[in-house]
Amino acid sequence: MTEPTEVAEVTEPTEPTEPTDAWLSANHRYLVAALEILRCRLADDPAPLRKAQAARNRARRAMTEPPALDRIADGFGLSPFERDVLLMAAGPTLDTPFAHVCAQAQGDSSRTYATFALALAKLPGAHWTALSPAGPLRRTPLLRLAHPDIPTTSALYVEERILHALAGVSYLDPELEPYVAPPAEPEALSPALAEAARAVAAIRSAEGGPGAAPVLVHGRQRAGLRHTAAAAYRSAGLRPVCLRAADLPADPAARDRLARLCERESVLTGIGWIIDVDDAVPECGRTAMDLAGRLAAPVVVTAREPLDGPGPRRPVRVAVGRASADELRTVWRQALGPAAAGLDRWIDMAAGQFDLDADDVAAVAAVAGQDPPPADGTATDPDDTGARLWDACRRQARPALNGLAERIEPRADWQDLVLPATQVRVLRQIAAHVRHRLTVWEDWGFAARSGRGLGTAALFSGPSGTGKTLAAEVIAGALRLDLYRIDLSQVVDKYIGETEKNLSRVFDAAEAGGAVLLFDEADALFGKRSEVKDSHDRHANIEVGYLLQRIEAYRGLAVLTTNLKDSLDPAFLRRLRFTVPFPFPDASAREEIWRRVFPEQTPAEGLDPAALARLSVSGGTIRNIALGAAFLAADAGRPVAMDHLLAAARTEYAKLERPLTGAEVAGWTAR
Repeated sequence: MTEPTEVAEVTEPTEPTEPTDAWLSANHRYLVAALEILRCRLADDPAPLRKAQAARNRARRAMTEPPALDRIADGFGLSPFERDVLLMAAGPTLDTPFAHVCAQAQGDSSRTYATFALALAKLPGAHWTALSPAGPLRRTPLLRLAHPDIPTTSALYVEERILHALAGVSYLDPELEPYVAPPAEPEALSPALAEAARAVAAIRSAEGGPGAAPVLVHGRQRAGLRHTAAAAYRSAGLRPVCLRAADLPADPAARDRLARLCERESVLTGIGWIIDVDDAVPECGRTAMDLAGRLAAPVVVTAREPLDGPGPRRPVRVAVGRASADELRTVWRQALGPAAAGLDRWIDMAAGQFDLDADDVAAVAAVAGQDPPPADGTATDPDDTGARLWDACRRQARPALNGLAERIEPRADWQDLVLPATQVRVLRQIAAHVRHRLTVWEDWGFAARSGRGLGTAALFSGPSGTGKTLAAEVIAGALRLDLYRIDLSQVVDKYIGETEKNLSRVFDAAEAGGAVLLFDEADALFGKRSEVKDSHDRHANIEVGYLLQRIEAYRGLAVLTTNLKDSLDPAFLRRLRFTVPFPFPDASAREEIWRRVFPEQTPAEGLDPAALARLSVSGGTIRNIALGAAFLAADAGRPVAMDHLLAAARTEYAKLERPLTGAEVAGWTAR
């Protein structure tokens, strides 16, 4: 078994440490000396200027790490003049006497603040572009104008965040906190994630600079992707901070300001940004990529699916493959801890069926271990714990299909099926294929030798009412999996390409839990490809080809039902692992259905299954007749009897537009 601990070079944290008291004291001395130099320049006094410069130089030589002012100037690319303007704007706040120097230099006792006009007149290397809105002082922003309409005479104020940074105080800007997700804690990465982390680190190192393109890390494991990006940042000495893409502002102007604040924090505190995309939230990916495109700072976007960025700053993509069976087992055992003892079978089943990331596994493990041990002191049954774990996995992985599918709670079991033995045997084989997919594909090596998809697809064909949907329900119940019936009216779209998008949403959402997908009337989706005569034919054929690919790649069970098997595309039929014909029930099968159709608690009197079996109807129609008779009996205050069934049969036959013959109901009322 490969242990996911071979990536110390990626996950080793090397983030900047907190400033020491010695550095803070030295930084303060450096600031005092730098302000003294500005005071001398504003007062046009060259004699003490040389003394102040010497004091500043001595303070700098005494520091093992650069002072905050130099870090800010270098990080934001400030010219010497811009550096002095920033310090001059902070001067009145950092040092009260400095405000009087500003007033004296401007010949007005009320102007106890710095202005750009004063800087142009008194400071060396002056240039007008220093106050441009596109320059680093105002774009980021580092300082602001009290009155932007009169930039030269307006008071200059340093931003509070920059003021604290000059003093050596480090914190995350409170304006960013609403968007920040809990930090991604350091943890050992699986080999697949470790390889992705190394790739991200290499890309960041090669690209470099604030103008580097964003990196997109995509794959199924959302939590793992965040850990991957965090590990890459730590290896580069950056502090990873994650933003929730779903909370980002919709207004482009607000996103632009957010990008500037993120850039500022990256320079001040060495942050590498991770934007986590929640694919279930509409427009989430587009908003995230827009912010990443605006952000001139280290940024990694994590998402399940590949995304495109706006304009020329298209992302560099890093794909993360699925975890191996051994990796998934290791994740489960680490999350369960001592509780994993005796759960090997359940761990194997969960690892093979559910595509959960590390955070999801941890949540499931916490739920599975909540129940206290039995009060009588006996040992906890591992199967009870395993069953709780399995059901917690189902809930955690339950897809949000947003109206594209209906979840059906499986209630039927094998005893409810009345089918020939051959069909029942094949249905049990289908369940076995899903249940033991991890063992055969991964442990026994068949996945490495097969170029086809690893999912299971089955076609149930036959007349309406012969039990096709019921069989899907029975299999889902036997496997303890969710069953979703796809709403074709919501999936099929007249606009080119939209059907594929809807189907992609269905398969992607269901993938995590390997749910059983039921496509009723599949011929509407998987019909034969036609000769291409126009663009509509071409795109219809593309739809079928796309569906063939997704059905094969889907790791769960996809069940298709049809009354018209001959209308399905032959290429599609060849790729199905199972085809199960559901025959119209003969008299003996109908008699058995009648024996089972009423629940045990239903009061009945004088029912004759053999006589009822003379009705030449399918099992679905039998259930409708039985239900109708039950309502009639309840209304009459009597047990269900043959006369109620006769009345219900007449109603059902009228609905089917079929005559109810005397031979079918002969002698019913006499019983």
